[in-house]
Amino acid sequence: MPLPPRWVRRMLLAPGVVLLAVAVVTTLPAWALLALAASPLVPGHLRPLRLLWIGTVYLIWDATALLALFVLWLASGFGARKRSPAFQRAHYVLAGHFLRVLFWQARWTLRLRIDVVGTDPDTALPGRPELVLCRHAGPGDSFILIHALVNWFHREPRIVLKETLQWDPAIDVLLNRLPNRFIAPGPDGRESAIRQIGHLATGLDDDDAFVIFPEGGNFTPKRRLRAIARLRTLGLERMARRAERMRHVLAPQPGGLLAALDAAPDAGVVFVAHTGLDQMLTVADVWRELPMDKRIVMRFWSVPPEEVPVGKQERIDWLFDWWARIDTWIAANRNGAPAAAD
Repeated sequence: MPLPPRWVRRMLLAPGVVLLAVAVVTTLPAWALLALAASPLVPGHLRPLRLLWIGTVYLIWDATALLALFVLWLASGFGARKRSPAFQRAHYVLAGHFLRVLFWQARWTLRLRIDVVGTDPDTALPGRPELVLCRHAGPGDSFILIHALVNWFHREPRIVLKETLQWDPAIDVLLNRLPNRFIAPGPDGRESAIRQIGHLATGLDDDDAFVIFPEGGNFTPKRRLRAIARLRTLGLERMARRAERMRHVLAPQPGGLLAALDAAPDAGVVFVAHTGLDQMLTVADVWRELPMDKRIVMRFWSVPPEEVPVGKQERIDWLFDWWARIDTWIAANRNGAPAAAD
């Protein structure tokens, strides 16, 4: 479904979410009784009630964020000063607060435990901008990563995202006010996307973190096979064979990284892998796993800028080397296995 114009999203979707949140909250006791009555009929401890709670919390979270963003819009002179440093910082602070609330609720409701292993990016690369490259395996990983960057490492992320995420009104409003890029998928817009990525990575300062997901989408077995086939179609047989040896990640697309490295030569590079939510790709997946009671492990590797290769092909090979390393780490840490050191 094509994304509606911005004025439709602002005038219809955003107020609609606020009104829906009010309607759900005022009728919540009735919904809770229905969910409680249905709970003995399905497997899992209070599964319908937990799903109702998750959906309600997220809806209220979205609506409250929209109201807070509206207040900031008024305070900035009806948006006239929303790009000023003070209001940009205010938006990052607001994002940190709301991510902290969402993270707390996810841990409590879903019984999640999150462990971070590896070198703290700010310890390894203090006072430098960072290019953060993360594997992609579900929407939960994005929230956790940005929460970590904002609230644990006190960074201001610049994120490359899919344009379809703008269907969520709070994400749409907040991230379009900050230096981020929503990219339309597909081969027709590839060169434009690379130019936008290079522009976004220009002018990073010491507390910025440029975030990109080189796989271009969530990992699934079918997407993995399509990525390999695409490499062969482009005549990149050696890269296709390397991608075939990686079982838990998609072949990375190097164009965005190359543009970011050219735009920010002084930035360090942080590779991020995670495991624990690999199968949480749809609402049906979340339903099946409730309560999750899972351990999520995030692994950080920090590379200083002086260790980044210089040549284009060397950088592409380097990216594939790191993705193979991430694939090996995921294989060793899936299904609650102990976190491997490498």
